[in-house]
Amino acid sequence: MPNRTSPLTPARTSPLAVTRAALRTGPAPVLGAAVLWGTTGTAASLAPAGAPAAAIGCAGLALGGVLLYLTSLAGCPRPAWTRRERWLLAAGVPAVAGYPVAFYPAVARTGVAVATVIALGSAPVFAGLLAWATGRHRPTARWAAGTAAAVLGCALLVLGGAAGQIDLAGVLLAAAAGLAYAGYSLIGGRLIGAGRPSDAVMGVLFGGAGLAVLPLVLALDPRWLATGGGAAVAGYLALFTVFLAYRLFGYGLRRTPAATATALTLAEPAVAAVLGVAVLGERLPGASWCGLAVLAAGLLLLTAGERVTAGERDG
Repeated sequence: MPNRTSPLTPARTSPLAVTRAALRTGPAPVLGAAVLWGTTGTAASLAPAGAPAAAIGCAGLALGGVLLYLTSLAGCPRPAWTRRERWLLAAGVPAVAGYPVAFYPAVARTGVAVATVIALGSAPVFAGLLAWATGRHRPTARWAAGTAAAVLGCALLVLGGAAGQIDLAGVLLAAAAGLAYAGYSLIGGRLIGAGRPSDAVMGVLFGGAGLAVLPLVLALDPRWLATGGGAAVAGYLALFTVFLAYRLFGYGLRRTPAATATALTLAEPAVAAVLGVAVLGERLPGASWCGLAVLAAGLLLLTAGERVTAGERDG
């Protein structure tokens, strides 16, 4: 006899459907953004010789940020921001603008490997501590274990072949970039978690930051932008590593705590390393490949924990 279900009996959602829904609205968009960010170094290496490093990143932010803002106006009604939300947005704009301003000079002083591991390795730590300090999200044992594994893997990955003396000013700049990234991730996550549209939040943050760094782009000899290669690199960075990546990141922040989201973006150096080997002909030592494995394990731990959390919220 068929099993008849009363109309009053709530329909049960299969675990597979819950997992797929959680991935679509949580870790997957964040990891997708990290993959796009991982292409930044390879794309920037194709810029014309002599283009200032900071100008390359800031040009992408200026173009992509303004595009994010304009599309946010077309895609949804303008939110009626409260006074407290305006203060949060005002604090988030310089944090967004500060990332390329600090990170690219750090790369110039310490190299891509060291700057990447310090900026991206410190970001989830800063995010967890800031969230804890503000009482928004208490770090869990799973987050601590997953983040520790991811940071260790990131360190092994990018420092496995690093050599030479580390520049202290470059280290401090890279750490400042990590703090900036953690800060605007936390602010964006708080506003989105409060029900504000992610497109509107990211549009205001990155539109304001894009306008803020525009004078720097113009001051750092923008003639490279007039070349075909320069325009192509700036366009790619704007469209893919800013516009699309941060729309995905904002979408993921709806269901992913900022501390977990920043830890998941440690996938970025892994993507950058693989592209360096496959596209730029770089070689990775054994320690770096071990780092890739440890990093992947940490990301799996963080993602699995977020799937459970998302499933509980759906239940």
